[in-house]
Amino acid sequence: MPALVKYGGSDDLCPAGPLFSNLMDSSLLLSLAPNVDVFCPPRKRSRVTAPFVFKGGEKGAEKPKQKLCSIDVLPDECLFEILRRLPGSRERSNSACVSKRWLMLLSSIRASEIAANKKNGSSNGDLLKNPLPDLNDAVSTDEEEEPEKAGYLTRYLKAKEATDVRLAAMAVGVGGHGGLGKLYIQGSNATRPLTDTGLSAVAHACPSLRVLSMWNIPFISDVGLSEIANGCPMLEKLDLCRCPSISDKGLIAVARKCPKLTSLTIESCSSIGNEGLHAIGRCCPKLKSIIIKDCPGVGDRGVASLVSAASSSLARIDLQSINISDASLAVIGHYGKAVADLALTGLQYVSERGFWVMSNALGLQKLKSITIDSCNGVTDLGLEAIAKGCPSLKQLFLSRCCYLSDSGLKLFAQTARALENLHLEECNRISLIGVLGFLLSCNAKFRALSLVKCFGINDTSFCPSPLPSCMSLRSLTIRDCPGFTGTSLAVVGKICPQLQHVDLSGLVGATDAGLLPLIESSVGLVTVNLSGCVDLTDAAITALAKAHGTTLQMLNLESCKNVTDKSLLAIADCCSLLDDLDMSRCTISDHGVAVLAYAMQLKLRVLSLAGCSGLTQKSLPFLGNMGRSLVGLNLQNCNLISTQGIGALEEKLWWCDILY
Repeated sequence: MPALVKYGGSDDLCPAGPLFSNLMDSSLLLSLAPNVDVFCPPRKRSRVTAPFVFKGGEKGAEKPKQKLCSIDVLPDECLFEILRRLPGSRERSNSACVSKRWLMLLSSIRASEIAANKKNGSSNGDLLKNPLPDLNDAVSTDEEEEPEKAGYLTRYLKAKEATDVRLAAMAVGVGGHGGLGKLYIQGSNATRPLTDTGLSAVAHACPSLRVLSMWNIPFISDVGLSEIANGCPMLEKLDLCRCPSISDKGLIAVARKCPKLTSLTIESCSSIGNEGLHAIGRCCPKLKSIIIKDCPGVGDRGVASLVSAASSSLARIDLQSINISDASLAVIGHYGKAVADLALTGLQYVSERGFWVMSNALGLQKLKSITIDSCNGVTDLGLEAIAKGCPSLKQLFLSRCCYLSDSGLKLFAQTARALENLHLEECNRISLIGVLGFLLSCNAKFRALSLVKCFGINDTSFCPSPLPSCMSLRSLTIRDCPGFTGTSLAVVGKICPQLQHVDLSGLVGATDAGLLPLIESSVGLVTVNLSGCVDLTDAAITALAKAHGTTLQMLNLESCKNVTDKSLLAIADCCSLLDDLDMSRCTISDHGVAVLAYAMQLKLRVLSLAGCSGLTQKSLPFLGNMGRSLVGLNLQNCNLISTQGIGALEEKLWWCDILY
């Protein structure tokens, strides 16, 4: 017995013994990765626990089942230490495919931890006494990322694609290639919704993330956004839309950890209030753009503190449907010294006094564009104050301002000497007399006028004498104004001879007699949109093609049911520069298409023939000969053209995008 106890046989565990005979022994922890600690138990005789093995020839002898051991028996802490020492991104990507557990562990490893291990092999392996030189020097070429390429990748996730596993796999996969620079997530998977776990994976693997946009993600909370703030200090743009679980706490974390933030959009986030905006304004000195929409928790205190704190850099302010009053507009008018673009929409508690005070504070000297929609506080007095207080104003967009009249429009034109673009939509107190008075009083820099759904604009027998002449106007849009007919159109044509862009879509009262004076008085039309002008005929279109064929580039005649092949013949003969033609739902036939195909000087890029019931299979050979310039063709709802015929056309025009 003593001899047996003192016996030292060849079964002792030693570096040259059975230790290396079975690398999968569950009692040992080995790793082939560089800089990994190796644990060897004390040298002692191993205990034999296996049953006796009978000779193979004997009956009843059973071969013992060898117990299969796996690295998965290790706890997460050990696996984490092993996986973060993998030599390169390719090895990490391959390991992520082993199981969901490995994927999540890899996604929890921060890029800084991997980089530290790569740069200093001994820092994470103080217990490793005999490192292997060949493994220490094994650095994957995928990890040698150039600094300028860091964060150049962009990824989009929509609805069912947005899961924690998908986001974690994406983060691990691109981590070794510079990481994500822009991430856009729209919606979340219904059965496996995106949570903070997936967002944390991006934060750990992509420190160079600059743009994060999340839309309709209910289960992302302050925890996930705080992880982004901690892991992505280079974040410049943050968009949060319909994220109800994100509150001021998450926004404060972003403000403290992301000083390079330049753009912030918050929409329909019910838990975000004044404290978060205050922190953003105080901690983000480079903030240039702020958009706040439909956030009931945001009030005067939040907007005022944000604008006053970021007054030196804030260039764009967009406030929509939030509970602010005249006080916020007063602060914007005083501190908005760098604001160039201002949009105010649905501010029900802002009165005429607010707009007057904002303008007279004389802080909006650099304001170039202002959009006001559904604000009852916009009156003639307020509009005149805006013109006086904003001397650099070039663009004015007014929508649903029901208290604005012709008088205010004229006063504004007389005061705003830098105005170039005026857009009026659903301003029903504005009449044709007011528009003509505006054109008579506007400055020489004025370029574009748009009237959309202004039901107060009707034909009138009274016109100023002499008629005003607006030589500077280049673009005219009169859309969906039912009271504006051919008589008014003729007047406009006489006073605006330098028009280049005309949009009269939806003017059901437009006639040939009204359009012809505009065609004859204009010097060179470039784009003309006459869609929905159902009373126009070939006479007007032919005159248009002959008078402006050398300058016309875009022509839209959608739903002009009285336009036939005669117009196509004039277009083919005269329009040498035309590259976009829309003849949808016009009364054209195969003969008209043939005329277009044989017009050698015509180099169309986009042709729309949707809903042309007169087209048949005979048009397909002609369309096939349109030339390589054609890149877009719309044949939707052409019922007499078969799917097989369109398939053959697709083979011939393989470079063209065909809709059918």
